[in-house]
Amino acid sequence: MSAKNTFTSAISGLEYPVGEMVKGNTIRRQVVNLIKSDHPDFTEESCIANAELNVYREKYISKYLDTEIHQLSELQKNVLNALGNDTSFVSKIEEDTDTRTFGQVVADQVAAFGGSWTFIIFFFIFLALWIGANVFILMNKGFDPYPFILLNLILSCIAALQAPVIMMSQNRQEEKDRERAKKDYMINLKSELEIRMLNEKLDHLIMHQQQELIEIQKVQIEMMNDILERIKK
Repeated sequence: MSAKNTFTSAISGLEYPVGEMVKGNTIRRQVVNLIKSDHPDFTEESCIANAELNVYREKYISKYLDTEIHQLSELQKNVLNALGNDTSFVSKIEEDTDTRTFGQVVADQVAAFGGSWTFIIFFFIFLALWIGANVFILMNKGFDPYPFILLNLILSCIAALQAPVIMMSQNRQEEKDRERAKKDYMINLKSELEIRMLNEKLDHLIMHQQQELIEIQKVQIEMMNDILERIKK
């Protein structure tokens, strides 16, 4: 104290009326930490003026709002980067590299052609031409007269070869289905883990914001009470 009715501020060194004096042990911890960042020697026994305290209260509120705005901006940037960056786990796992052998490619094409209407139509036309040529044109004296033994041999060979080829293609399709099911399981598991992590982050964020907002409301109430006391004086 430099005089009976005045005191010296611990942060500015200026003299203020005793009625404006506020001790460090009566100031909220968040505001005290902000004061200590500018004045490390400030302690709970130090005294500052009410006007100086209000300045740091306003800094505390402004700092919190700036931090929230910065966090929202960073969150928005991260979301935009995630949407624009095609290197996510899902996009990687959905990449289908063609690792089929020559035999597998042939089996897939044969199975695709053998199970189509094109094959049925062409095969029906082939049978009609074969039978018509031997019966009506060559009068059963051609290369394959009735009962078409050569045709039956050809059909038996086609069926004997086509069946295992189709089975090869079906086995490959089953492998693809199992691989796709495994990928779906991995994607669902990753989504579940991310949802759990997101819920935990949201809970933590909500609790943190609630505590910060409560502290800000208390600081604002203190500032309003100081204003009301000044008005009454």
